[in-house]
Amino acid sequence: MFDLLIKFKHALIVVIIFLLALVLLLATVELIYVIAKDIISPPFFLLELDELLEIFGVFMLVIIGIELFESIIKTYLKEGVDHVKVVLAVAMIAIARKVIILDVKEISSLTMLGIAAIILALSIGYYLSKIKRE
Repeated sequence: MFDLLIKFKHALIVVIIFLLALVLLLATVELIYVIAKDIISPPFFLLELDELLEIFGVFMLVIIGIELFESIIKTYLKEGVDHVKVVLAVAMIAIARKVIILDVKEISSLTMLGIAAIILALSIGYYLSKIKRE
């Protein structure tokens, strides 16, 4: 019975990997579309700040998806992987994306402190998980 559940879990993970690969392909096509749309709109080959932020946002979203894709493969298809370290790495990439596309004019100082606290906590957690393994 337990072997059957493990095989079922493995099958679900394979399905999730293929679905995530499809989403990554679509997100990459979206990134290409956004870049092309912004380049051919007047003024040609010049990007406004909001267009750059949109491109970076989609770009970072694709990067997060790739990291998540790799993490799922490493974590669930290979044995002996430190799950905490993988989750912390993906979380740090996600918060980095948020910081990159952040409009500091519209964010309160308390929110900025909260984001800084999250970055600090994730960094400390990643460091501790790394020295624990060694």
